[in-house]
Amino acid sequence: MDRRVHSGILAAALVTALAVPAAASPHEDQGMLAAVQRHLGVTEDQAIARLAAEQRASETDRELRKELGDRYAGGWLTRDGTTLVVGVTDDAAADSVRAGGAEPRLVEHSESELDAVRSTLDAQRTRAPKTTASWYVDVTTNAVVVNARAVDAAWRFVRASGADTSAVRVVRSDESPRPLIDVVGGNAYYIGAGTRCSVGFSVNGGFVTAGHCGRAGSPTAGSNWVAQGTFRGSSFPTNDYAWVETNGSWNTLPNVNNYAGGSVNVTGSQVAGVGSSVCRSGRTTGWRCGTVQALNVTINYAQGPVYEATQTSACAEGGDSGGSFISGSQAQGVTSGGSGNCSFGGTTFFQPVNETLSRYGLTLVTG
Repeated sequence: MDRRVHSGILAAALVTALAVPAAASPHEDQGMLAAVQRHLGVTEDQAIARLAAEQRASETDRELRKELGDRYAGGWLTRDGTTLVVGVTDDAAADSVRAGGAEPRLVEHSESELDAVRSTLDAQRTRAPKTTASWYVDVTTNAVVVNARAVDAAWRFVRASGADTSAVRVVRSDESPRPLIDVVGGNAYYIGAGTRCSVGFSVNGGFVTAGHCGRAGSPTAGSNWVAQGTFRGSSFPTNDYAWVETNGSWNTLPNVNNYAGGSVNVTGSQVAGVGSSVCRSGRTTGWRCGTVQALNVTINYAQGPVYEATQTSACAEGGDSGGSFISGSQAQGVTSGGSGNCSFGGTTFFQPVNETLSRYGLTLVTG
């Protein structure tokens, strides 16, 4: 399950139900380095270089976005994670990107134009066939990508929506995303009589998790079935975020379980760009890493759409819902759902934590 986060409280007993690593620097958390090495198939030196480059790239991309305005067409990291590429719509903007230390890519559509196409599809979501899994702005190909099991039906939806078809690509996909909820007994935290989810991030007064895990007013218990708190806010579908106010028996901690015998500190919530490495933590499958594939994704769940999610290659399974996604030491979001599992892989989505924090006026607990 998944929901956004703005402030969180994790008790010591809850840390084992979370998996959101946060380190003061990419070099300091050996658990994260090992996970990036294992899941991305790189050496320790390559992992260190990648994490450092990602941090620099995030800062550079943020500045270039401000400077270029409507000429900006998105930023992403190359496959090895060491080079920031920025799409631009004219040569003058390309010169600015080079001056900023990044590699320019001249493209046809600006990010704002692609966002407008995605918004058009969002507005017509009720007309989307069930065989259409998701759509998002893919900055690496300068198009809005529609993933669908039935390509012809997806194209009919796109044309009927009134969206600019020249900026759309329909991709054949077997994905059928569903919220990652487990209605079974086990570890992590429980909602009501037995629904199980994973804690996201600690906030002042409680923690954030996925909206599909529980509704406002639902009671929660820790992994030891000790009374824990109450859902104070929840939204699903449209969004997939929630927050739980914990009682006085639970302490809020600025770290999460790395499932390697330790935990990592969360130091902030700076957004990681496309191509960045990202790791997630959840009670069912522990600590898993991958890369960010797309931002602002619309997930077409059977229960209804969830907007502005982030798509990743990190795997997840039922019961991981609501768990932490982190890049370096920066909190990214909470697990919403996906396709596949950790045996053969798949796509996993999270809802960015900053929206959740803003929506409920919460503040992350950081170390």
